[in-house]
Amino acid sequence: MNHKSDVRRRVFANLRKVAFPDSRFHFDFGEFIADFQNREDATRRLVAHPFYQQASTIFITPDNCLEELRHRALLDGKTVLMTTYSIKRGFWLLDPAEIPEEMYLYAATLDGMERMGRPISLTEIRERPKTDFMVTGTGAINEAGIRFGKGHGYFDAEWGMLYRIGNIDVNTPSAALVHDCQVLEEELHPEVFDTVSDVIFTPTRTIEVDAPHKPTVGIVWQLLDQQMYDTIPPLQELCRMEAEGTI
Repeated sequence: MNHKSDVRRRVFANLRKVAFPDSRFHFDFGEFIADFQNREDATRRLVAHPFYQQASTIFITPDNCLEELRHRALLDGKTVLMTTYSIKRGFWLLDPAEIPEEMYLYAATLDGMERMGRPISLTEIRERPKTDFMVTGTGAINEAGIRFGKGHGYFDAEWGMLYRIGNIDVNTPSAALVHDCQVLEEELHPEVFDTVSDVIFTPTRTIEVDAPHKPTVGIVWQLLDQQMYDTIPPLQELCRMEAEGTI
């Protein structure tokens, strides 16, 4: 039996007791990252942390548990870079200066972000100021910051793309926001492309990680699933940029 699959199965059984169902996927945790009870306590921990306080631009994944964080970031005047679900419609920018304040909450939702934000290419991102902080949800994570989520590798692909164009570097901190039941003591070893979290925020704990692994390989094309390449336009754009020698 695959070890990570077994871990996910055990975590998801506990997560079902505290998670909120998704409007589309219900409790199919293999298809989405769930919001959960007392998530607001984890969010408060995150926004009090220096990584958040010192950031001007934050990349926040389109996970259900991070909707409140996206709203809070806009209220705090921070620019939010994010992707659509499964990255199928690429990267989007939520600039608080471009969105009416009364629409911030709507803009923080997956439906609203595509109406209130604007799409942004890797070429455009490359010309912008660097992203200061990366935040993701995940299916499960151990205390060493190694994530094992839905198994699709979207966050690692997002990191790889932004790293390859120079928008982030090995010193860019990343964080995971999860329920306590998603944090395990299991020993795992990151792959060359795995982005290990610098800090984990739960409703009751802030877990700092020592010397987290940060990949410097960009996108490992020979290991990339063909379906991801076919359905994620920014990956296709990055491939063109590399072929043209513009990065």
